[in-house]
Amino acid sequence: MSDSGSEEEVVEEKKSGFFSRLKSGLAKTRNSLAGGIENIVHGQAKVGPELMDELEEVLIGADVGIPTTQFILEELRTGVAENRIRDKEGVVEALKQVLIRILEENQGEDNRFTEKPHIILVIGVNGSGKTTTIGKLTQKWKNDGRQVILGAGDTFRAAAIEQMLIWAERVGVPCIHQKSGADPSAVAYDAVQAAVARKMDVALIDTAGRLQTNTNLMEELKKVKRVIGKVLPGAPHETLLILDATIGQNSVSQAKLFHDAMEIDGLVMTKLDGTAKGGVLFNITRELNLPVRYIGVGEKADDLQEFNAKDFVDALFAP
Repeated sequence: MSDSGSEEEVVEEKKSGFFSRLKSGLAKTRNSLAGGIENIVHGQAKVGPELMDELEEVLIGADVGIPTTQFILEELRTGVAENRIRDKEGVVEALKQVLIRILEENQGEDNRFTEKPHIILVIGVNGSGKTTTIGKLTQKWKNDGRQVILGAGDTFRAAAIEQMLIWAERVGVPCIHQKSGADPSAVAYDAVQAAVARKMDVALIDTAGRLQTNTNLMEELKKVKRVIGKVLPGAPHETLLILDATIGQNSVSQAKLFHDAMEIDGLVMTKLDGTAKGGVLFNITRELNLPVRYIGVGEKADDLQEFNAKDFVDALFAP
């Protein structure tokens, strides 16, 4: 066997492992969505209004949301008519294509790491999995051979600083921090300065995450963003919002509030393995026109996966 052949096999095996974990992590949403669709396919409804009504019920049940469900069904009706689809399996395949298109429309190019250091500001409410996501991304990029530095900017919670330090030690990267209660902007300032001075590839800066309705929090986050820009013009190069999938449609209003205040560049949806509400991802990307960069489908570092729209939809419909 040639070296390239064995390399291809390793890549294929890794991809297969990722898909298997993705499928397993989406089990609850898959049961809700694909289970309902399978019942429809084997049910009595003919291709027509009755079938669309049943699909509407299934999509709303998977927390796709009413406006996005209506949009999906409108696109589906058009596709079914134009392509003269007469069988239910054909309708399901057309549905999959609509869902993939919704997710792909906003993905765009991922130009991460074109700047060095690439500064990422990570925002989200407490409990969304923000600090854990930072830790998992750090591990992933360190494994890829990148130089990573962390900034423990959630100074309002001593536990958050401690958690960042634990991740930094575990992965073997530096972490810039101050004592609990310090000015978050000062930590961000120091972290960006250190990233520049030490010629790092990427800096991940944690932030406070009290309730998103808290005006003071939004002002604090804006200040952190401004300070980062003063240290390194053009930074942060990316503002990532971490969302907890288990809160379903509430994550849409949460994302809107953060986006209005902070001009988010991308989303990370965590805890998809713990909910049947994974359909909310379609609603969020369509409502906010934002790309999903990563999804969390389990506890392990490898369970934070780079988002791929086709794989996501395939996993939702996989038997």
